[in-house]
Amino acid sequence: MNYGITDILQLLGALGLFLFGMKVMSDALMSLAGDRMRKILASMTSNRFFAVITGFLITAVIQSSSATTLMVVSFVNASLLTLTEAIGVILGAHIGTTITAWLITLLGFKVSMSAIALPLVALGFLLTFSKKIKTSQLGMFIIGFSVLFIGLQFLKDAVPDLRANPDMLVWVQHYTDLGFWSVLIFLIIGTLLTLVVQSSSATMALTLVMCHEGWIPLDMAAAMVLGENIGTTITANLAAIVANYNAKRAARAHFISQTIGVIIMLFLLYPFLRLVDKYTQSNGVSAFDSPIAIPVALSAFHTAFNVFNTLILIWFIPVIVKIVKKMVPYKKEPQKAIDEPKYLTKEVMKYPETAIESLVKESKYLYKNAIFEIVSHAMNIHREDVKSDLKPKKVVSKSKEDIHINVDDLYYRKVKNIYGTIINYATKAQSTLKLTEFQNRQISEIKVANRRMVEIIKAAKEIGKNVSHYLDSDNEYVQKEYDKFRKKIVKVLRVIYLFRKKKDKDQHYKKLLKLKNEAKEAIHQSNESINKLIRKDLITPEMASSLVNDNDNVNDMIKNLITIADLLYAEKDPILEDEE
Repeated sequence: MNYGITDILQLLGALGLFLFGMKVMSDALMSLAGDRMRKILASMTSNRFFAVITGFLITAVIQSSSATTLMVVSFVNASLLTLTEAIGVILGAHIGTTITAWLITLLGFKVSMSAIALPLVALGFLLTFSKKIKTSQLGMFIIGFSVLFIGLQFLKDAVPDLRANPDMLVWVQHYTDLGFWSVLIFLIIGTLLTLVVQSSSATMALTLVMCHEGWIPLDMAAAMVLGENIGTTITANLAAIVANYNAKRAARAHFISQTIGVIIMLFLLYPFLRLVDKYTQSNGVSAFDSPIAIPVALSAFHTAFNVFNTLILIWFIPVIVKIVKKMVPYKKEPQKAIDEPKYLTKEVMKYPETAIESLVKESKYLYKNAIFEIVSHAMNIHREDVKSDLKPKKVVSKSKEDIHINVDDLYYRKVKNIYGTIINYATKAQSTLKLTEFQNRQISEIKVANRRMVEIIKAAKEIGKNVSHYLDSDNEYVQKEYDKFRKKIVKVLRVIYLFRKKKDKDQHYKKLLKLKNEAKEAIHQSNESINKLIRKDLITPEMASSLVNDNDNVNDMIKNLITIADLLYAEKDPILEDEE
């Protein structure tokens, strides 16, 4: 056998060049269309049929099922996708990845792309100098596309010629004449190859070259293709190792769906192959008889298998969901310290969608578990009373015992670190991630909402001191004025509570806007009421000073609270007012 270490290195180099071209092309496509694809993915409904179509389209556009499945795992981890949606997308992704095999077959074996590949590289290189990002990325796509086919040509040349090395055919035939065991052997080879190179497209290209050169027959090549479908699931499972239990479930579902499909196909392999061969014959040449006919038949088998697998498993997605839930049971996340962020991790910064979703969730958590408590207690109101059906006037009248809140202590224990982390992640997302104008605006609004929370805490600290001081005052007039302030805050907190619970959202949103307008108008009305008390000497100058200042503080708090609810909970495009 005349095939040494140099030839093996050339084969590996050719495979590396192919992989490099595939990566450059896929990365360029992700840059060109990835944001739109992720937007479609993030706005999906729970319809499994639509999920399959989405998975197919995304993978067909970005030319990488691994990129799609990694995206799915990240989105499930951030709760942007449900498990049912994720499984549907993954099934569709496996149909979408067959497009690559058809490109290789039709352009790599039917047409000589190597003749025009170098001129295309030159064209792509020139386009990369463009100041327009899309034009530059188009240039990178053309370079990647061309290098892919240059690598394929090298791959075809690097695979040993059986006519020059007839003894190799004997060695290969030893493993192809073992009946069903041969099928299993080549299935394992396909799995391991895909696991090593981390690209089912590269393994598919190598399989097509081996078939075209007469190394392996159609049935063994089909077995390798089945192995590739299992091997490609390893990428998602590796990515899910550091993810939460939901992402692990999605990765397991990926593995189960492909394994079930492969097992079913092993029983139907030869009838299925004969059917595919029947419809792909050209000029009566069978893929079972001629190596030249195998690439088309194998690509057709690849597509047919994944379509067949999807058509069967789409009806059993709920069953797969139950299986993976038993395989990966619900795991309660370790209790974090009270001042630690709950949703912001390095992993969420991979995509704009996951970063924004985590920033929103962290901000909502901060409001729910810190701001709501601080404001309620500063007003000497219990949170359960705010959530109850008691009328605001009743809530205020029953809350006459001082809660003794320390706003500074709560701020340093529950707010400061989380607030700083949110601003840090938001700023980094705006500077490092490729954001659309709308996404950039979303992050700006998250930062504004958090700044308003801090402003509310400062105002709550000032009002809280006076609420405690005048709670048992002998002066009924100052008591009455502070009870009015408390009643206003209770009304706002309650409407926001109901608004974020998503029940009768439109109705509560209208109430919020009404309360916001009332807060604007109340500044002059309340001042007039306080002025009347001063003129009649019903309150001391000290009381008057506190009331005037706290009247402004209360109205500012109300406007800020409503702005936060608008920015974080409203299902519309919030309008920022007077915000630089």
